[in-house]
Amino acid sequence: MGEIRVPRNMFLWSMAIVYMLAFSSLYVQLPGLHGNGGVSPVRPAEPPGLTGLPLLDLLLASPRTVLLDLARAWGADPPQALELVCLAGALLALGAATLAPLRGSLVFLALWCLYCSLSQVGRGLLSSPWDGLLLEAGFLAVLVAPLSLLGRQVSSGRHDPMTFWLTRWLLFRLTFGSGVAKLAGHSAPWWNLSAVSHMLESQASPTALAWWAAQLPSWVLRLGTVGVLVSQVLVPLLYFAPIRCLRITAFYVQLVHQLLSALTGNLTVLNLLTVALGFSLLDTEHTMSKKKRSAKTWGQTLVWVLTLLVELGVYVLIIYSATRLFQIDVDWEARTVSSKTAFTQQQFGDVLRTTMGSTVWIAVLSLTWEVVGALLSSLCVRGFFWKLWALVQWAVFAAATVAMFAVSVVPYTSMEPWSSSKVLPVVKRAHEWVKPYQLVSSYALDRQLAAGRGRPELVLEGSMDQHTWTEIHWMYKPGNVSAPPPLVAPYEARLDWQMWRAARGQAQESPWFCGLVLGLLQGNKNVERLLQTEPSQYAFSEEPPAYLRATLYQYQFTQQDPDGSGPKQWWRRDFVKDFCPIVYLGDPDLQAMLSLHGLDEESPPSGLSHSPLARLLALLRGHLETLPGPHVQWALLATVATICVLKCLLSRGPGGRACAAPPAEPKSKKAKTPAAPASKTPAGPPPAAGAPRAPAVERRPEVEQSPRRRRK
Repeated sequence: MGEIRVPRNMFLWSMAIVYMLAFSSLYVQLPGLHGNGGVSPVRPAEPPGLTGLPLLDLLLASPRTVLLDLARAWGADPPQALELVCLAGALLALGAATLAPLRGSLVFLALWCLYCSLSQVGRGLLSSPWDGLLLEAGFLAVLVAPLSLLGRQVSSGRHDPMTFWLTRWLLFRLTFGSGVAKLAGHSAPWWNLSAVSHMLESQASPTALAWWAAQLPSWVLRLGTVGVLVSQVLVPLLYFAPIRCLRITAFYVQLVHQLLSALTGNLTVLNLLTVALGFSLLDTEHTMSKKKRSAKTWGQTLVWVLTLLVELGVYVLIIYSATRLFQIDVDWEARTVSSKTAFTQQQFGDVLRTTMGSTVWIAVLSLTWEVVGALLSSLCVRGFFWKLWALVQWAVFAAATVAMFAVSVVPYTSMEPWSSSKVLPVVKRAHEWVKPYQLVSSYALDRQLAAGRGRPELVLEGSMDQHTWTEIHWMYKPGNVSAPPPLVAPYEARLDWQMWRAARGQAQESPWFCGLVLGLLQGNKNVERLLQTEPSQYAFSEEPPAYLRATLYQYQFTQQDPDGSGPKQWWRRDFVKDFCPIVYLGDPDLQAMLSLHGLDEESPPSGLSHSPLARLLALLRGHLETLPGPHVQWALLATVATICVLKCLLSRGPGGRACAAPPAEPKSKKAKTPAAPASKTPAGPPPAAGAPRAPAVERRPEVEQSPRRRRK
């Protein structure tokens, strides 16, 4: 692997941006999610048996309790404590995104602790795939980022390739694990290659571009499914290739895949994390501007030709394998391409059993190469003290890297029973110990897809008399068949995503659903803003509904008109069943469900509303509560972009060129007289008044004494 300074900085900057988006998105939704009267109100209680423990032991045992109690000691009740955590995380991430000195390991450790505490509090509503991925990638950022104390970097940086390798391993587990899980889960759409046409309309938050993509011919969508499987099963094998061009090609394949997913599915945080991890496939030479290359020797030219032939051979092998595995055949007369799966599930299982173990050993060899390289680099440090310090750092970070890799093998091999049984018991026990902190996770994105077309969707309806029912429309969730699917990225609507999951289960499996129904019946404005921030768009903004019910529909994209014009209706829906019966305040069934999930208890008065911190948080909340979440996040991104542009402009000189320190003058072995400045250097500032000016005649002999003039 080449020099990784620039890709490492790109990864750290991307992680700061993702943290900023995650904290700000959650801050906007906190009052409705975990506030007093929200769908899942926070009532922290100290776990039994933890009283009297030291702060460090208490933090390891229950980070949720410690952080909330500390915020309460500062004058904030539990909901405001969560707001304080989100604000602190968003501001710290904003600083890290704009100021390079803040992208240190201590800052990323603070960001990880803050987000981990939030995930401990909101386990039910913060259980999306990107939450676990952010916690794992965020912890790797702690190991990758430089360690600085009092503005000075303490770490030598010799171990950076070793720790940065973990991000490449996480990228491999994310992409390869998701691709293998699609086929190992025996999901019919992935095996008959109709998954992309299903995903376009069944994903959590489709966009209008997804509707247009769904109008493509079926053979194009089937090829899209083949492309997804190839990019997630075959291409990830190039991540550990010794040839850098193969790794760079794999990066751009994943970049295109993530861009298409983001444009059609609003999965921005997940896509940003994947791209951030993909920077581990690059090196500084590729990311910097290309320089003029010197003439190559005969041996270098031969090596370059052989490397190029190997690269072309790998590309041809991947294309040939995809063509044979999916029986891709071009019909030139009909101008179509046919494709179908050419292997059975039994054959795939046999190959997976061999491949799973092989990939682990390939990763072991790749990691060993990085560890040995970091050791040799540490041994090359000059000076006994600095060499000893570099070796100590190498030993610490090598142990941390090997431990993280060993623990991550447990979730990686969990999809294949035979490979999982080969993992050492001590490694499995270590995985169980770190599991509550989500340092490592298993990833199987889009593993199971429904065999039928369309998507199940919950529709809420309110009434004042049980005769006239009014549908409650959401800002981001499909509901109104005439409204186009919105583009809400990079905002992550937590409740909308939970509704998408609840439509695939029962109401009893979603405790927060009872809190949502209760909040709407009570007219809680914070809960209503999760659905609509504009009161005019909410049907019961003036008076809450007396009755509420939920119905399950099956939604499908409409077909394009023959004239090729845009759709008048984006969706068509069919009734499936009643999801939740008619409920009202005081309904015995509703009270039983609330009591079952512990939502019937009233939040105790905090008594902290008059503290300065509470008043400041309430003032800030009053200015932001009516703004849609995407507007808040785009304002933050615009702030980061503006600061970066200003820094770039201020770092340039008057002529538009970047200001740089003058190059150091070479030291002469036998310097008898001070050398005169070069003739090509621009003239410096005029001498001060009264200073003697050397005549030009005195410098002339010095010019004549140059080696070039003497040769003449």
